[in-house]
Amino acid sequence: MLSVRNLTKKFAGKDALKGISFEVSRGEIYGLLGHNGAGKSTTLGIILSMVAAGSGEVLIDGISVQKDPRQALRKVGSIFESPAFYDYMSGWENLKVLVGLSGTFDGEKAREVVERVGLSERIGSPVSAYSHGMRQRLALAQALLPEPEILLLDEPTDGLDPEGIKWFRDFVLGLREERGMTVLFNSHLLSEVEQMCDRVSIIRAGELVYEGAVNDLRDDRPALKITADPPEALREVAERFRGEQMPGERWVFPEETVIPEVVSALVEAGVALSELTPMRRSLEDVYLEHSQLK
Repeated sequence: MLSVRNLTKKFAGKDALKGISFEVSRGEIYGLLGHNGAGKSTTLGIILSMVAAGSGEVLIDGISVQKDPRQALRKVGSIFESPAFYDYMSGWENLKVLVGLSGTFDGEKAREVVERVGLSERIGSPVSAYSHGMRQRLALAQALLPEPEILLLDEPTDGLDPEGIKWFRDFVLGLREERGMTVLFNSHLLSEVEQMCDRVSIIRAGELVYEGAVNDLRDDRPALKITADPPEALREVAERFRGEQMPGERWVFPEETVIPEVVSALVEAGVALSELTPMRRSLEDVYLEHSQLK
């Protein structure tokens, strides 16, 4: 449904994107994960033809955004950066104006979408009286009114409270289940990517450092937090067991490693142990290892 091919972009002579490539299948929920400033929003902006790429190409259902943006984006709904509305108008009036700019406003469909996003009771109120969560729901209604096949969301849960985040997550998952909607969204919230996505890319400083299934990010290798002296002796023993040092005094060992044997070897080597704590590496640990800045 979406193919991103070797995107590059510079701002003020500095590389913002360095050859980003990935594909999103029809009906898939795909996450772009990375620190603020990693290049996630720039990538989404290029996909939406709101940012010009230095080089590369984006195809939506086989149509090039660079060559025919109007045709390519006909199947797209989006929330990009902070949704902007006319605060003095009601939510309903905003939908009529904003949707009418790019197509025909269908009142009956609009009422169905408004009800679906839970804004029926407040759609006649001025947007100036809306909470952040209500503005996000109005933006979602606007994105859904063209009946898109793919939904592009830029940090959609940013600033929402836990209840709002859960509502948004359940809503997006429901769109995929009921309508086969394809969804691409940016986030720096690891928990949201873990709970929503089928696959994920990790972007670090404009480079794609990981792409694959969310479950493949998990790592069940045994891990130990080891504080010991002298550190050289610790390293020698750990590397004998093919241990890999990670941030935070952590060592990760192959799955078949017998941890008591590691402990015995450390004691025999005369290593003075201050702490040795078994740890289970979380998805967050693996993400941080992939995204750690050099």
